[in-house]
Amino acid sequence: MTDATDAIADDRRDTGVRRGLKARYAREARFKMYGMLAIAVAVGFLLLLLGRIIEQGHTAFWANQITVPVYMDPARIDRDYPQGTNFQQMVARQQLTRLGIADDEQGTTATAYRQLLSSELKFRAADMIRKDPSLIGQTVEITAPVSDEADLYYKGEITRETQADLRRVSDRQMAWLDQLKADGAVSTTFNTLLFTNGDSTEPELAGVLGAVVGSALMLLVTALIAIPLGVGAAVYLEEFSRKGRITDLIEVNINNLAAVPSIVYGLLGLALFINWMHLPRSSPLVGGLVLALMALPTIIIATRSSLKAVPPSIREAALAMGASRTQTVVHHVLPLAMPGVMTGTIISMAHALGETAPLLLIGMISFVPGIPGAITEPAGALPSLVYIWENASERAFHERTAAAILVLLTFMVVMNAAAILLRRRFERRW
Repeated sequence: MTDATDAIADDRRDTGVRRGLKARYAREARFKMYGMLAIAVAVGFLLLLLGRIIEQGHTAFWANQITVPVYMDPARIDRDYPQGTNFQQMVARQQLTRLGIADDEQGTTATAYRQLLSSELKFRAADMIRKDPSLIGQTVEITAPVSDEADLYYKGEITRETQADLRRVSDRQMAWLDQLKADGAVSTTFNTLLFTNGDSTEPELAGVLGAVVGSALMLLVTALIAIPLGVGAAVYLEEFSRKGRITDLIEVNINNLAAVPSIVYGLLGLALFINWMHLPRSSPLVGGLVLALMALPTIIIATRSSLKAVPPSIREAALAMGASRTQTVVHHVLPLAMPGVMTGTIISMAHALGETAPLLLIGMISFVPGIPGAITEPAGALPSLVYIWENASERAFHERTAAAILVLLTFMVVMNAAAILLRRRFERRW
C-alpha cells in the first residue's frame, strides 16, 4: 500500500515538473518572440525613415542643364566690365527669335523666358568674355543649369495638372521647356554643384561644400580640445586620484553633465565665448569650443570604463617589475584600454557632428555663401544647413534638404563604422 502511494506521489511530482518546464519554455519562447518583434519594429521604422529621405532627396543628386548658342552682341556687352551685362535677358530674346516669338514692348515675354535660366549662365558667359575678349561678336555655346522651377518640371515634381497657385511655371513656359527638350538642348547630368558649391539663395546653385568644410573645421577644434582634456581627466580620476568626497562629487557632476541638454551648452557658449571673450560669432572656433564642452563628459566616462576593463594583474605585474605608477599607466594600462578610448571618442565626435541646438544659439544658422578658409571665418555646418534649407520657401530646397541629410548620415555612419572596426581590431578579451 505504501509503495503504491509513493508511486502515485512520484507521478504527480513528475507531472508538476513537466508542467513547470513546459510553462518556463513557453515564457522563454514568448520572450524571444517579443525581442524579435521589437527588433523588427525598430528596423521597420529605420527603413521607413531612410526610404522617405532617399525618396525625397535622390533627385537632388542629378540636375538638368541647358546648352544654347549665344551671340555675343557687341552692342550689349561691356568689354571692360562683362559682369554687368544681362546675359540672361539677351539669351532669352535670342531664343524667342529662334522660336519666331516676338517680344512685347515691356519685355515681359523675354522676362518669362529668362526665368527658365539660372543666373549661373551670366557668370559663365561673363567669365568666357573676361578670359577671351575676342569672343565678342561671335556665336558660342554656353552650358548652364536651368532654373530651380524648370528643373523640378523636368524631374516630374511639377506638371500641368499642378494647381497654378502651387507652381511658378506657367503653361507657356512649360511649352518652351518641352521645345528645348525636343531640340536636344537639355541634358541630365550628375549634380556636381551640390558638392562643389557653398550655400546659395538659388536652389539650383546651392551646395554642401561650405557646410562640410565648416563641420570639419569645427570637429577639428573639438577633437584638439576635448580628446586630450577628456582622456587626461579620465586617467587622473581612475588611476591617480584618491577616493574621497571630492572625487565622488566630481564623478557625480561629470555624469550629470553628460545628461545636460545640448541647448544649455549653446547658452553657455553664447555667454562665455561670444559675449564675454568676444570670439567671432558663427565661426568654427566657437562651434568647436561649445561642442568640446558637450563631448568632454562622454569621453571621460568612456575612457574610465575602458581603464576599468583592464585587469588589475597588468598593473600589479608592471609595479612588481619596478615600473613607476606613471610608467605603468602610460606604457601598459592606457595602450590596452586604447580601443575603448578610441571607440568612445569617435562616437562622441559623431554625436557632436549631428548637434544642431548649440549651433543655433551661436549664430551658425546665418547665410554663408562662401567656403570658410580658417576657424575664425563665418561658416555653416551640415545640421544648420539642413535647418536653413528646410525652412526655405523655394520647393527645390526641400529635395536638397534630404540630400544634405543623406550626406550627414553618411559621415555619421562612416565614423560609427570606424569606431566598430577599431574596437574589433584592437580589442582584447580577458
